[in-house]
Amino acid sequence: MRGSVTDFERLEAYREARVVAVRVFEVTKAFPPEECYALVNQFRRSVRSIGAQIAEAWGKRRYPRHFVSKLSDADAEQLEARHWLVVAVDCGYIRSREARELRRRLDRIGRMLNVMMQKAEQFRTKG
Repeated sequence: MRGSVTDFERLEAYREARVVAVRVFEVTKAFPPEECYALVNQFRRSVRSIGAQIAEAWGKRRYPRHFVSKLSDADAEQLEARHWLVVAVDCGYIRSREARELRRRLDRIGRMLNVMMQKAEQFRTKG
């Protein structure tokens, strides 16, 4: 499973999480000022945390249970981000096309994380 992956930055799930984080940052710039300390901060925090949790998981891959726990945290952040995306759509702050693209990317991250959790032993390091 690991193949040539030698660093968390090479994991596709991490790369996709970075794309989503940047896109959400850009999209939320256009949200109303009154949402700055509520929806914007929560949405940005959750998407940024996905990649951070993947990085932490990578550091714990020597211990599959810890690795899975951190990946589970990343998946929980991905799900939270989906919630904030729904709220943003419901409030009319984000276009349907953009929302569909972000949802597709978040779903993809979730699928990759779940595969990684199922194959945690294959990421294990020795020593």
